[in-house]
Amino acid sequence: MPDPSPHPTTPQRNQAGGTQGVFTTGDPGKAPTIPQPQAKRKLDTVVKLGLGVLIGSFLLIWIGMFLSRPDRSIPPYSIGSQEGTVVAIHVPAWTSDTAIETLIERFRKVGRETRDFGKMKIQPTTPRDPAGPYRSITIYIFTHDSWAEPAILHRYVTAKGSTSTDDQSLREAFEQSVRGFYRLDGTEEEGRIGPVLNGKDTAGTAAYARLLFKGPVGPVTSTGTGPATPTPAPSPQSDARAGRGL
Repeated sequence: MPDPSPHPTTPQRNQAGGTQGVFTTGDPGKAPTIPQPQAKRKLDTVVKLGLGVLIGSFLLIWIGMFLSRPDRSIPPYSIGSQEGTVVAIHVPAWTSDTAIETLIERFRKVGRETRDFGKMKIQPTTPRDPAGPYRSITIYIFTHDSWAEPAILHRYVTAKGSTSTDDQSLREAFEQSVRGFYRLDGTEEEGRIGPVLNGKDTAGTAAYARLLFKGPVGPVTSTGTGPATPTPAPSPQSDARAGRGL
């Protein structure tokens, strides 16, 4: 007698052909249900606003860091002290003469083009001068920050003309410790590498001191690193201190 159950659950193997037939259960009139993909939920307005604020903040920080990045074309320096028209700055001890020369040339470029040394972190040296707030300026560059301290610079400036042995010793030690020098006085400029010399340049002093430029302020070349005309040859200095406006 045949099995009355209409839902066989096990596959039947055809003995003649060796094939296997599979019988499905359920109502043959119903199609199988296919799951439908769910629609993506849109971001809430508050979430969008928060993401916009976050991205905008990172963008502003990046722009600020880009605009305030240090100038890599000159060595890092700090303003140690300033008294009147005299400024003492210091650079790291490992700074080479070539790097100091680059810094002096930058001061020269500013003095020739705009005379706005405020961008170089220097306060006005002649604030009440009708010719401008930076008509005269003298910059001493040191690799030892102790020489750029306000107390030392004050003693150096006030000791000019003093007959005291201590004052003269201080001024001499101060000038011998200088690594670079720049002076702008009206239409005259001067730049040096090495200590301040109290006499004229000689073959012996060329080993540790060198005159970069000295003479009237002239136009700057397209590169901004030197004058359009050759630099005047060094002239003897009978009294270097008197010519530095101190």
